[in-house]
Order: sequence, then C-alpha cells, then structure tokens
Amino acid sequence: MMIAGRPAKLLLIDSNVYFSKRLSDALKREGFEVTISTQPAYALTTLEYDMPTAILCATNMREMGALEIAKIIHADQKNASLLIIALGDGGQRALMAAFQAGCDDYIDRGRPPAVIATHIKNIIVSKADGFQPTQMLAQADTSLSGSLTHHDLPGVMQMLGHAHQTGALHINAGETDAVLFFDAGEITHAECGSLFGDEAVIHILKSCVQGGSGGYKFVYGSASTQRTVLRSTTDLLLDAMREYDESVHDTADKEAL
Repeated sequence: MMIAGRPAKLLLIDSNVYFSKRLSDALKREGFEVTISTQPAYALTTLEYDMPTAILCATNMREMGALEIAKIIHADQKNASLLIIALGDGGQRALMAAFQAGCDDYIDRGRPPAVIATHIKNIIVSKADGFQPTQMLAQADTSLSGSLTHHDLPGVMQMLGHAHQTGALHINAGETDAVLFFDAGEITHAECGSLFGDEAVIHILKSCVQGGSGGYKFVYGSASTQRTVLRSTTDLLLDAMREYDESVHDTADKEAL
C-alpha cells in the first residue's frame, strides 16, 4: 500500500506474539509493511531512523501501552502528525480514555484480524485523503477523529456528551459537510448547508445513517457565538431515528406495490 508515494509502514507494538503474527499477516495482505515489537521503549527509539506511517499499540502492555506512548510521541512537535491506533479490549470507557490520551483511533482487539486490518486501512486512507470541511486543520489541533464506517455518529455524539466536552465536531459523510458545536457536552449550534439548529442536527444524523461512511474530527475548545440548538441530544437522536425508520418503511411499501 502506498501513501504519498511511499510504502505505508506500520509499527505494531504488542506483547502477545500469537496475536501480533496473525494481525501482521492480515495487514500484509492489505499491502502494508509491518514491523513487530514486544518492547515499547525500544520501539520508540526506532522512530529516529525508521518513521512509520502509523503505530498500532496494545493498551495493556506491562511497561507502557498506547495511552502512555501517545502522550510521549505527541509531546514532540515533529511527531504530532504520527497516527497512533490503540488496540484494547473494547468498551466505551476504554474508547474515551484512548481519545483523551491523544490516540487517533481505538480498535477492539477481540475482532478478527482481517476486520482489524481493513479498519486500519480505512483509517489511514481517510487520513491521507483528508476530508472537508476540516482537511486544512493541523493534527495538533485535534485529538479525536475517525471513520464513521466504524464509529456511528450517535455513539460519537453521546461519548462527547458524557465526557462534557467543549469543541466543534466536523462531519463529512457523502454529500454532507457539517459542524456541531458542543459546550460542556451539550450541542449548542449546528450547521449543514442551508440548515441550522435542531433541523440541521436531525438532517446530519439521517444522512450519516443512510450513507454509512465518512469521517469526523473533533476540535477541542472551538466555540460558537450562536445558540441555535434548543432541544436535547437525546430528543434529537430519537426524532432522527424515527424519521429515518419512517422513510425506510415508506420506501418498502412503495416497492411492494
């Protein structure tokens, strides 16, 4: 696999040799070059002379895991754009901890290696291609981003709400370019094309369900001077799902006639 004209190299850090071998084989089938290390400290020293496209690291390493490595790597400005993907045991709390530590994505290591490899390929392609409206943002400006193919938008919104985050969630899904502003976990303003406020939030959610793909980036601290969203996130999610279900049923009824 080529990224920006050079082979895409992955550094896989994991103490489970059997898991590493299976995942490495799956990644190589996707076209990646893979280096495996069981020693995090030594793996970090190799960055000086062999910089990978991305680092895949387990969260449960005895010495240091993905959460610690992300903080160490991103403390050095020249490594700020290096992609770090955490491999853990699943769960919303673990996912949030990975994003807060500065990891670019979090993957449940219990999934089949081929599925993990495809997920990683999608993440890297998405990062390399960029997406509007946030493709000009520097990596240092954002510490939470990913693919909507693997993280559903309602889940991302609820995660930001539960963590009481303040910032702007930029979304690109198909023809939908949108932004949602959060203040202490509450959505305060939404824009999508000519739509604003509650109507925009519902449209964004329905578009992402229908599209099933795309990307998102959350920029911490970004604020909006406008207040256009008046209803709760839960109410808007329920309305969007209800409208989506109704549209699916209407389409099915028409096709049956």
